[in-house]
Amino acid sequence: MGIIWTIIIGFIAGVIAKFIMPGDNEPSGFILTTILGIVGAFVATYLGQSLGSYRPGEGAGLVGAVVGAIIVLFVYGLVAGRSRRPI
Repeated sequence: MGIIWTIIIGFIAGVIAKFIMPGDNEPSGFILTTILGIVGAFVATYLGQSLGSYRPGEGAGLVGAVVGAIIVLFVYGLVAGRSRRPI
């Protein structure tokens, strides 16, 4: 059941992050939105453990996953924006 909950929470976090930070060149689709939320949760967990907000073995919740997904979208926008500019 843990993997199913991870996918569900990842999808919800990805949808909320894309709603908060819309963009033209962001990844779209069910699978990419879910991956965005899951990667956001990993980013939030890593940053939270580095800053001391989470203990080792403790993961980020929905709010942390949304914040992490927004960070991932921001970084993706910077990287994708640079590669699409004409030289």
